[in-house]
Amino acid sequence: MDPRRVYSALVFFPLFYVLVRHLPAAAFSIFIAIGVLLAQYEYYRFHFPGPSSPSLGLGLALGLLVSAGFAVPGLLAEPATITFIVMAVLLSHVLAGRELTTGLLDTAVLAFGVFYVAWLLGHLILIRQMADGSFLIFFLFLVTWANDTAAYYVGTFMGRHQMAPRISPKKTWEGAVGGLVGSVAAAFACRAWFLGSLGAADAAALGLLAGIAAPLGDLCESVLKRSAGVKDSGGIIPGHGGVLDRVDSLIFTAPVLYYYLLTVQTH
Repeated sequence: MDPRRVYSALVFFPLFYVLVRHLPAAAFSIFIAIGVLLAQYEYYRFHFPGPSSPSLGLGLALGLLVSAGFAVPGLLAEPATITFIVMAVLLSHVLAGRELTTGLLDTAVLAFGVFYVAWLLGHLILIRQMADGSFLIFFLFLVTWANDTAAYYVGTFMGRHQMAPRISPKKTWEGAVGGLVGSVAAAFACRAWFLGSLGAADAAALGLLAGIAAPLGDLCESVLKRSAGVKDSGGIIPGHGGVLDRVDSLIFTAPVLYYYLLTVQTH
């Protein structure tokens, strides 16, 4: 294992704990907004290599708008946000006079980046605003991390059957099962440790859902990287690659946790 991964974790986890547990929700929202911008930038560089691409700048601006809409309740109603994004994307490409042969592809890449990174990952902000929000954030990160870790080690030592050889040759069904068990175990551990308000059935359901969503999120990013011909989305985090490499599973598990809890609370 690259020792830089350990050093990065030793620096990140204490700071993250202080951020989530002791600082106001606004500080967490700013942290997520910055993470969204960095991850979006890495994603857009897969398709827009130029650092000063107008499409890249527009995508980042729209991502920031989505993050602000999540962070400030009532600032941007959901239909207004979606409408603004669609109008701004289409209008920008019309005014830019892009080549007809690439304009549709560029527009699709731009819009998908706003949804895939900013919209889905922005649910972390909504989770932090819920009752027991700080503990739910810890729950989400620990369950997702447990899935990734268990899947890695089980897949390394016991993996025999490839899950998606064309996308990610190292992922195996054995690893996926190990990750599923790891996420469920972590969900119950979190419930016993600091989230007693979560029922046993809910802990089991969330563990299972996260265990399914996390590897799908990982595979989704693998498809994007393979199509771009790159190994990592970036190199900003020593030993870990880019921000998008670190949040690929969270992009899927965060909305799953949020909407599950929202459904439970409204029934």
